[in-house]
Amino acid sequence: MIDFSTGFALASMRVLRYKLSMAVSQELLDILACPVCIKSVHLTPDGKGLRCEQCGRVYPIVDDIPVMLIDEAVLEETSGK
Repeated sequence: MIDFSTGFALASMRVLRYKLSMAVSQELLDILACPVCIKSVHLTPDGKGLRCEQCGRVYPIVDDIPVMLIDEAVLEETSGK
């Protein structure tokens, strides 16, 4: 009997690495800004959103595309309040 589990695990890791590398590029992050504050946005730790450094809004990333619509953002408290 052939054990395919190792090959499957390696293939899964490659797909995961590909998906992570397809996240928002640094070039795009450099030009994106919060539509409310016009301040820089940064990738959230989980990679599923872009957070404004000033107002704390988190804009979702859907299919590797940042959705920079105010109505789609979730307002999170900033760490100084």
